[in-house]
Amino acid sequence: MKFLKILATTSAVAALMTSSAIADAHDVKGVLTNYANIAHAGYEDSLITAKALDSAIEKLLAEPTEANLNAARAAWIAARVPYQQTEAYRFGNAIVDEWEGKVNAWPLDEGLIDYVDLGTYGAESDQNGLYTANVIANKDIYINGKTVTIDTITADTIANQLHEAGGVESNVASGYHAIEFLLWGQDLNGTGPGAGNRPATDFDLDNCTGGNCDRRRAFLKAASELTISDLEEMVAAWSEKGAARAAVVSSEDNDGLSTILTGMGSLSYGELAGERMRLGLLVHDPEEEHDCFSDNTHNSHFYDAKGIQNVYLGNYTRVDGSVVSGPSLADFVAHIDADLDAELRGKLDATMAKMQVMIDRASVEAYDQMIGEGNQEGNDVIQAAIDALIDQTRSIERVAAKLELGEVAIEGSDSLDNPDAVFE
Repeated sequence: MKFLKILATTSAVAALMTSSAIADAHDVKGVLTNYANIAHAGYEDSLITAKALDSAIEKLLAEPTEANLNAARAAWIAARVPYQQTEAYRFGNAIVDEWEGKVNAWPLDEGLIDYVDLGTYGAESDQNGLYTANVIANKDIYINGKTVTIDTITADTIANQLHEAGGVESNVASGYHAIEFLLWGQDLNGTGPGAGNRPATDFDLDNCTGGNCDRRRAFLKAASELTISDLEEMVAAWSEKGAARAAVVSSEDNDGLSTILTGMGSLSYGELAGERMRLGLLVHDPEEEHDCFSDNTHNSHFYDAKGIQNVYLGNYTRVDGSVVSGPSLADFVAHIDADLDAELRGKLDATMAKMQVMIDRASVEAYDQMIGEGNQEGNDVIQAAIDALIDQTRSIERVAAKLELGEVAIEGSDSLDNPDAVFE
């Protein structure tokens, strides 16, 4: 996970009401409680869909057919929908941010896990000695100058020996993207059409392709089980007696509101507009797209943006169609400044409209094609969404100033703040 420089926002104008008066004017604890309820529902939905993915993986391993592989891929894509909507809880919630790297770390050097095409991937990396370690093919790997023997690939092995091995963040062995790579394989198409195309026989003990099918099966199953375990941890953290819930609901009112706005602003600006979108567009490199093996990036970005909107409006639609809603930050802001609330609501709607244009285009042209060099129309679609995210962030900053919350730390990105540094 990349940590970016911080942009600070402070109150630029005198507040019309003191902080204590604002707190009296509206039920801040209700806002914070509903915020925590939505978090719990989102992580619970992520757990439900992760278990459905695990069932699809079990079916694939029991009968390694193309149909079952495609079903597992579809379950993976479905699992991304609720999880991406939780990402607005990362920044500002230390418990979430410290945990997140277990389940959604990217980008990853997939050569740590399995075979890769060296012609496109490269045979070595100055920054990562495990760049092509291929633990599926090799039981003995070298970590920090020592030989580590991995006879059996288990969830414990992945969590405690392989994930971020050697202190290298790109050695991602757990979570959604490790599973994504195992289900799709490398996308060797660059900015041309097509996603990864791993054959189902890579998991077939009787007709094995790619070699070491037993260890590949073990890695896929263990990574799936570990993701479930990690999500169970976060569901518990947002439960009635959970630490993440308590940290927000029991905080001072202004601290709780700052947490909400920090998460919204940092995901909107530095993470999504910057690292996940503008960076890839600047370098026209599909290696910088978020779901790079599956060509699902357009959906991930859409639901990240949706999650920001959910948090502000205090409303989340669960995977079963039920709705979690209650007192919202939008209600609170509207009580203080109805025009500012209308401004931010409008900006969030505008962002979702630009994201929808991207989703619609993805039906004929994948995200990695849209960011390709020379594809002006595709580039413009991505840039329009980036611009909308930046614009809504400015309104998030104005909300923080209006509420006189002091310093609200919104993460930045060189790709937005210092583009020349990207090419150094």
